[in-house]
Amino acid sequence: MDFFEKVYDVVRQIPRGRVSTYGAIAEHLGSKGSSRMVGWAMNNSHGKVPYVPAHRVVNRHGILTGKHHFGGSEVMQQLLENEGVEVKDDRVVNFESHFWRPENR
Repeated sequence: MDFFEKVYDVVRQIPRGRVSTYGAIAEHLGSKGSSRMVGWAMNNSHGKVPYVPAHRVVNRHGILTGKHHFGGSEVMQQLLENEGVEVKDDRVVNFESHFWRPENR
């Protein structure tokens, strides 16, 4: 399984209403420092089957840095809010309470 597929496997396990980070996913996969590679994987995940909930991956501060890759600047926020995650000024409100660590799966 290549790195992108490993990323997709982890992201598919993020529970509804929770978020993880590029760095947490990279570190879990043994590639600490490869956050950008996780971001590239998320950018290439749209249309994958089975579905990859890329909207659940944010930066280490809870900011929706990938929002421009969703076909509209508000789509990522809408997807998160549909799952009960509040977003204000492109940042997850109460980020720590929504944060999901891959090793806790």
